[in-house]
Amino acid sequence: MASDPLPMSVKTADLPRRLLSAVAMLALAALAVAIGGAALDAFIVLVALVAFGEFALLVTRATPSLPVRLVAWAAGAAYFGLAAAILVGAGTFLLLMVVGITVFTDTGAYFTGRALGGPKIAPRISPSKTWAGLIGGMVASVAWVFLWVAAMEAPFGWPRFELGLNLSPRNVTGAVALGAGMAVVAQAGDFFESWLKRRAGVKDSSRLIPGHGGVFDRIDGLIPVVLVAGFIASNMVV
Repeated sequence: MASDPLPMSVKTADLPRRLLSAVAMLALAALAVAIGGAALDAFIVLVALVAFGEFALLVTRATPSLPVRLVAWAAGAAYFGLAAAILVGAGTFLLLMVVGITVFTDTGAYFTGRALGGPKIAPRISPSKTWAGLIGGMVASVAWVFLWVAAMEAPFGWPRFELGLNLSPRNVTGAVALGAGMAVVAQAGDFFESWLKRRAGVKDSSRLIPGHGGVFDRIDGLIPVVLVAGFIASNMVV
């Protein structure tokens, strides 16, 4: 049975703190990107280390088996470490592309899912995720890919990476496939963390970010997107 809706005062009581935390996170990330170089690399590594620490604690709570914990910790170290290594060596273009895909996917899925509702994808893992939300996230992700290509080709300077892209049928098809596919990957990362938190019996990966949970909560969809993007990029190099 669904629980009674929370009063509006309860729903909005935490809003100022959430907004303040969001602004602080965005400002810190933007500053790291603006400075670039070693500062950006250090920021990426720090985020990965904190998220891995939260992952390790979730695993500890999820299972009492030491062998399982050791295997999970090793897999997690590879999971977060490889993603950080890809971003450190990739530069601003790939960083902003994958972050944009993840943010647009989450935003599109959230608002479409709330507006349309409908069947759940996996209610035992993440009760709020719907098929309508997934489709909305895919559409939003595709929109970001096209916006990013348009920004690259814009005449007003930054960001301009001189990739020589154009809206040929082949590139349009590739952009749609990339945006939609990456949205599915991002949602898969979200489901993975939701499953792990349910096994651990917690709502958030930590309480590090007021109103937002932990760092892992914020980048759960980004990590697999980075890994897939890195794989695609490495196979495009001649």
